[in-house]
Formats: sequence, C-alpha cells, structure tokens
Amino acid sequence: MEIDGAPLPVNPDLVYYLLYKPVGVLSTASDPGDRDIVTDLVPDEPRVFPVGRLDAGSEGLMILTNDGDLALRLTHPRYGVEKSYTVLVGTPVTDSEVRNLLAGVELDDGVARAVRATVVARHGESSLVEIVMAEGRKREVRRMMAALGHDVERLVRTRIGPIVDSDLAAGAWRRLTGDEVRWLYEAAHPAWEDAPNPRSNQ
Repeated sequence: MEIDGAPLPVNPDLVYYLLYKPVGVLSTASDPGDRDIVTDLVPDEPRVFPVGRLDAGSEGLMILTNDGDLALRLTHPRYGVEKSYTVLVGTPVTDSEVRNLLAGVELDDGVARAVRATVVARHGESSLVEIVMAEGRKREVRRMMAALGHDVERLVRTRIGPIVDSDLAAGAWRRLTGDEVRWLYEAAHPAWEDAPNPRSNQ
C-alpha cells in the first residue's frame, strides 16, 4: 500500500472492523451493568475499541479498531473527519432551521455547527434531515435538533469520512479493506508531514 508514492508499513496486529450498531447497544468496550455493548458483536481477539460515540438510541456505522493513531484522528475535532447522519423527526423542519444548523446552535457546552444540512424528505408532519458533522460531542445531533424544538425519532449514522456501506445489516460487521484504511487516514487532517505513517493489516 502506498500514499503519495511512499510505501506504508503493514502491521499484522492491527485490525479494523466496520459495524452497524443496532439500537439499544452501547458504544463502549465495557459496561458495569452488563448491558449489550458493541464489542460483543465482533471477535473477542484481538481486543478492539469503538471509535467515537453513538448513543444507545441511535444506530448506524461505527469503526472498532486497536489502532490508537487512527482512532485519535477520527475523533479529534482538529482532523475534521466528517460523519453523516440521517435524522427523522415528527415535526416539520423549516428552511430557516436548516440555516440555523449551519450557522450554529447554542448548546450547554458551546455552539455546534453542521457542515451541511438538508431536508431530504417530508411526509405529512415528519421531516427526514441529512446532517453532516465534523466533530462528535455527546448526543450532539440530538441536542441540536432539540434546541430547535424537534424530538428525534430515529437517528442513523450513514457515513464515516469516505466509508459507507448501505448493505451492512444491523448487528453485522466486516473488516475494512486496506484501501478503506488508507482513505480514512487521507481524510484526517492536518496532513501527513506532521503525523506518523498510517498502518494496515490488509
């Protein structure tokens, strides 16, 4: 595998899983209450950790890995890796509210802004909104919608950086390919000059 013409080291001990987290499963590697957690859905060995958050009531794509460098890059706001969400609310979302999502919504831990936001469908009183974020504060999308007066009925993460997989069923997982790992590193900025080389087990 190469990037910018330079060969990348391969570390066979690193693994990268793409999981579709179902509703009701916690995005953590342990839980004292013995509730269902995402690491129960992938192989026990080698031990991996979920990258970022997806609250129990939400569903969709998550990455689990033992590559701490990639995990940092996918979660730290300075790298700006985008995540896309499809959000269903039971109330009409106006064009003005979409502009508010882009301009910034005041939350108790600061202003949150969507990179992109679009109403993709309306069914009666319900609205389906696609929201793209470049940071991952706790329950951020839900809190943004609540601040605008909308209760989220369903929230699905559909994309992590360049990674999408519409065929992955709830609870199912697969290994990321070497190309996909490389694409994730490429999506994480600042660029390569200031960072270690990415690694893949593929």
